Amino acid sequence: MFERSKKGEHALLIQPMRSGSGGSSPDDGAQEEFADLARSAGASIAAVITARVDKPSPSTYIGSGKLDEVKAAAEATGADLILVNHSLSPGQERNLEKFLERRVLDRTGLILDIFAQRARSFEGKLQVELAQLQHMATRLIRGWTHLERQRGGSIGLRGPGETQLETDRRLLQKRVDQLQKRLEKLEVQQTQMRRARVRSEMPRVALVGYTNAGKSTLFNAVTGSDAYAADKLFATLDPTVRRVNLPGGSIMLSDTVGFVRDLPHELVAAFRSTLSEAREADLLLHVIDAADPLREERIAQVDSVLQEIGAGDIPQVLVYNKIDRIEGAQPRHDQPNEGRERVWLSARDGVGMELLEDALTRRLSLVRVQGELHLPAAHAERLRSRLHALGAVRAETHDEDGWHIQVDLSLADAQRLAVQAGGAPLEALLPEALREEWMA
Repeated sequence: MFERSKKGEHALLIQPMRSGSGGSSPDDGAQEEFADLARSAGASIAAVITARVDKPSPSTYIGSGKLDEVKAAAEATGADLILVNHSLSPGQERNLEKFLERRVLDRTGLILDIFAQRARSFEGKLQVELAQLQHMATRLIRGWTHLERQRGGSIGLRGPGETQLETDRRLLQKRVDQLQKRLEKLEVQQTQMRRARVRSEMPRVALVGYTNAGKSTLFNAVTGSDAYAADKLFATLDPTVRRVNLPGGSIMLSDTVGFVRDLPHELVAAFRSTLSEAREADLLLHVIDAADPLREERIAQVDSVLQEIGAGDIPQVLVYNKIDRIEGAQPRHDQPNEGRERVWLSARDGVGMELLEDALTRRLSLVRVQGELHLPAAHAERLRSRLHALGAVRAETHDEDGWHIQVDLSLADAQRLAVQAGGAPLEALLPEALREEWMA
């Protein structure tokens, strides 16, 4: 066996080519994104080698000729780490390491490494460790001689014995079980906190989107906080929740982990409690890098992950961020007849933020209804008591014609009360241009 480098920061990247792509390099941004992932993990890029893999080798994934090319390039550049932009089987990873005499990491292992660096909260660290152990469990294979040693046969240790491999698996499974129990306990606590937010009747909004789309920058711009934001992949792992006061009321806004193509299933499973911020939201702000030429593909990939975690049916507003990188782009608010609502802005420059606030106010029914109601004495008490229960009464007087009440309440409450009261008199206070729509 070779002696593994303890540095592992000078990386040679292997980018598999899809069958029939017809070019010398991928055209869907996969290679550039993989290089960004490597740099986010702290690696420097020694070289990038593309490899056409029409029929993957069961033992090494890439063919023997390409293996020789990779080894020569690694020796020439001094690369001590080989990164493969594809999932490798345990056997393929081990055989590649044996032939190339360097540490080999596939896409899943690289993303797990980045997550291990980024996790800050106690829960986040537990989730990453669980995902790593579950990934490691698939790497415990019968390929190393020391894993075949039998316990037993010596005095005091006689019996059926246990291979070192079986011991490792047993200890690993024990740790996995411990982590799962601790995470389940934390999830119960998080669920109780989310229920408290539900009881407060404060709408919940979650930021979702492809990694590095600018979610944390937008979060800071909306909340006025200083959550960590950087121009790199997976800058945010641990969810952050803040209360935001809008003209019509308050909401709870959460920033969540970014998504990426081929997100490892181990991470989707391990981060189920973190992703529940998106799953249990009333509205999703789907943040998109407006300057990304592959933005439509990114939108589809995020939608796919949302479906996978059970958040595919939650209403969305598409937020096209980073318009400062598009020459001549102006902030705007698109309300199409079909499809999803769109807001174009720059969170970094603070341009177009008022359009987003307007969209949130409208979508979450935070519009305020204000004015004077005249309630005839004959049927005023029930509606009047409901208005007092909502804290909507600002002033009131009484005469022989009934009650004259100055009210200030949310559009959602006004709509509900108007329906319960059969329309009048609350219906008269609703905005005339949209009265029919809201009363439908």
